[in-house]
Amino acid sequence: MTPSSLPSIRLKPKVQARAIRHGFPWVFDNELVTDRRTKALPPGTVAVLEDAERKPLATVAVNPKSRIMARVLDRDPNARIDQSWLEIRLRLALEMRDRLFNAPFYRLVHAEADGLPGVIIDRFDSVAVIQPNAAWAEALLPQIAAALVDVTGVTCVIKNASGRARALEGLDDATLALVGDLPDSPLPVHMNGATYMADVTGGQKTGLFYDQRPNHAFAGTLAQGSRVLDVFSHVGGFSLAALAAGASEALAVDGSQPALDLARDGAARMGLWESFTTQRGDAFEVMTALAEQGERFDVVICDPPAFAPNKQALEKGLRAYERVARLAAPLVAAGGYLGLCSCSHAATLDKFRTACTRGIGRAGREGALIHTGFAGPDHPLHPQLAESGYLKSLFFRL
Repeated sequence: MTPSSLPSIRLKPKVQARAIRHGFPWVFDNELVTDRRTKALPPGTVAVLEDAERKPLATVAVNPKSRIMARVLDRDPNARIDQSWLEIRLRLALEMRDRLFNAPFYRLVHAEADGLPGVIIDRFDSVAVIQPNAAWAEALLPQIAAALVDVTGVTCVIKNASGRARALEGLDDATLALVGDLPDSPLPVHMNGATYMADVTGGQKTGLFYDQRPNHAFAGTLAQGSRVLDVFSHVGGFSLAALAAGASEALAVDGSQPALDLARDGAARMGLWESFTTQRGDAFEVMTALAEQGERFDVVICDPPAFAPNKQALEKGLRAYERVARLAAPLVAAGGYLGLCSCSHAATLDKFRTACTRGIGRAGREGALIHTGFAGPDHPLHPQLAESGYLKSLFFRL
């Protein structure tokens, strides 16, 4: 479709176009003239966004079923959104990751911050996993896969359809191979001296959380010769990094037995399985039981799921983060370290830090905040989207 043949959508008269001109990537449904023609546009339609005076502003992707009704694809209203356009964006993303990492294991595309709104791509060497969390990406999925193969040389491209974002866009939850065959076993990933096993077809998200890489590394600096507790461990993110850095032993706690099995496989491949134990169970119950048993650890790290995925869940989520801190703090030996993480974009750093500090205090402990960590540079922050800066990690010495 040529730019001249694209449909157009228009901002309401009182809506300022300044935010779009300054780089804000979203237009909400209440900011647009939503007449019958606009409402009838198929989800994923590429269109030209106009201001209230009908002056073209940008090329956008439209989904009348979504609260985010338009996503800015290109600030050039004459842009042609095709495979060549996709390849340019992917090459820019790849060039940066090649500078950052010495092996092809990273987040290749982090949605709006990499110029592909709603698109997540994680790379595992020759395998790439795409989460097309916006309708336009679903509509152009064959072109995205083809561009990905041409730019990176991967031989397997998987569509991962898990996650709340796709439901908000009215999309399916089918996971399938777009290029090549689905891997028949988890993939080993080497980071921070540890070996992680990524289940790219049946695991959480794309199979591994690359965003915590720098925080795993920092925790490793605290863990040498230490006894470590990793709560909400998934596939052993913090515990395996700690063992790789010289921890004397590590206990991983998670509610998923398949995730713990992958963690044990990683420890075995590292030759450290004798120093590694797992416990399946509800994290709150396990921490309570460990405290009752008088257990103490030199390093305790809690990396829970998003307790506050949106503003509506914020207060409940902050109470949950406070409870995590209150239960974890008694498990830290005197002079030991407590790491607390949040992947909730609705919980700002200040609110999360306040909740954690309150929980530590309610546990009768006190300490200094020694480090604040965020996602790695393969998860760039869009400066106008707080949502893209979701990850926070706080490390205290108690």
